[in-house]
Parts: sequence; C-alpha cells; structure tokens
Amino acid sequence: APLLAALLVAYLLEGPVTRLERRGVRRVWAALMAWLVFVTLATVVLWTLVPLLIKQSVQVLQELPSVVAQLREWYVSVASDYPNIFSVRQMDEVAGSLSIDLDQMQRGIMARSHLLGAGLTLIVVYLILVPILVLFMLKDKHQMLGWARHFLPRDISLIARVWHDMDGQIANYVRGKVVEILIVWAVSFLVYRVLGLNYAVLLGAVTGFSVLVPWVGATLVTIPVAAVAFAQFGLGSQFAGVMIAYGVLQALDGNVLVPLIFSETNDLHPAAIIVAVMFFGGVWGFWGVFFAIPLATVVAAVIKAWPAAQQPTPDPAPAAETP
Repeated sequence: APLLAALLVAYLLEGPVTRLERRGVRRVWAALMAWLVFVTLATVVLWTLVPLLIKQSVQVLQELPSVVAQLREWYVSVASDYPNIFSVRQMDEVAGSLSIDLDQMQRGIMARSHLLGAGLTLIVVYLILVPILVLFMLKDKHQMLGWARHFLPRDISLIARVWHDMDGQIANYVRGKVVEILIVWAVSFLVYRVLGLNYAVLLGAVTGFSVLVPWVGATLVTIPVAAVAFAQFGLGSQFAGVMIAYGVLQALDGNVLVPLIFSETNDLHPAAIIVAVMFFGGVWGFWGVFFAIPLATVVAAVIKAWPAAQQPTPDPAPAAETP
C-alpha cells in the first residue's frame, strides 16, 4: 500500500516536473522542487485539517446515540400518524433495532487496542516511506524505467501502443479527480458553514471524497448529511435547505465540474463504470475504487489494440487484357 501511494503521488507530480524540465531545469532540481512543494502542503494538511477531522469524528461518535434516538422517535411517530399504512408493532420492532450502546462500542474498541497500535505504526510508516519513495521515483525515473525494461519482452509494440493511448487519459483522470475532490470539499464546507450545519469540516470531507465513486458515493453520503441536519434542525425549512443545497452541489459537480475537468478522458458507458467500480473495488479495495475508471479505460484500450485474427484476403481479380 505505501508503494501504491508513492506511485500515485509521483504520477501526480510528474506533470510539474516535466514542465520544469522543458524550461531548462535539470531533472534532479525539478524533482526536488516538486517534492518540497508536496511535503510542505502535506505538512500543512496534517497540522490543520487532520486534527479538525479527528475532533469532529469523535464528537459525532459521542452524539451518535442521541441522533439515533431522535430518528427512532420520529420513526415510531410515523406509525401513530398513519395507522392504516404502518403497523405500530412492526415499527416498534424496527425502532428497537435502531439502538447503539456507546459503552459496548467503547469496550469493543478497547478490546481491539492492538489494532489501534498497528494502525498508528502504519501511519508512521506512511509518513516516512511515502515521501522517500516519491523523491526517488521522481529523481531516478529514467533509471528505474530502464531497469524495468530488461524484464519485458523485446517486442513491446502492443504495450507501447496501449500505453501511448492511455498515458494522457490516466494522467488527466488522476489529477482531475484530485482537483475535483478538493473543489467539492472546499465548496461543500463553505455551504455547510453558511447554513450553520454542525461538523461542516467532516461532512465537507466526506462529500469531497464521495466523488471517488460516481453516483454511488453521492447516494451514500446523503445519509450522514441528512441525519446530521435532521438531528440539528428537525423536519423543517432549514433541513430542506440543507438537502436542497446538497442536491445542487451534486448536480453542479456532475453536470458542470466533471465535464470541464475530464474533457480529455474517453467516456465510458454508465453500466461499464458501475461494473468496474464493483469489480476492482472488490479486488483491491480503496485503490481499486480510485482507479476503477482508469483501469476500465485500460481494458478497453487493450481490447481495441489487441491484434485481430488475420482474415483471409480474397484473390485479386485478373487484370483485363489490353489490346
């Protein structure tokens, strides 16, 4: 996983490094400049946004039982308001299942404290190894590619043709997806803050990362946004305003931002995107979901470039005799 993270970051930074090289900067200095910018931005994020996200996540966990209790009360009231449609007994059984024992949750977390230690160790590994790997990948890119070339067959015309078709599209997708996440995160945070919604930083981050999975992510994130708005405002005009604003954000993202950012990426059929997200996400988890669309495009390019079966050519017609 740290190697995949380093490859992703190095791929994102290759564009700035290449532009600096075209302006006459040596590869070593261009790679070092891009790496320093990355490390600086990552340090700022770790020292500013991450503590806010952790703080608001803890607050959400502490208030989760009360939020579920409010949802349960509303759920039971629906049965009393519409007795001809809903059964009170069935609603009570469903509402009883919507209960969270915070003490039991805390005991479960303490029982798995060794997993927390492993998680902290993994974070430290990421913070140390990923920047080092990124620097080496940027600085020694040509040497690494030359070394890897020895393990490939002599005839790599098919691989070269597929990579030539995919390089620009993958770069556009990965960099565009990062830009899309940042824009959606920032705009949604500002909208939630203006509307007075609690946990604006956390919900903005969740909304931003929801664009990783087209359609599915936006649908799933509707649940926490609606739950927080309901617990804070109830079923009123403010709740409706939050949900309308969330719907407008998703509509602008899908119909305005995505076409602008991904104008150079080949379009895939929506069914192909959903299948790719499910398949690659099931195989490789988060990274499979993140790279689902590029991998689907790679598969399409391989199928397109694969040598077709040689069809027998018809014999040429005999030439007409000239007098």
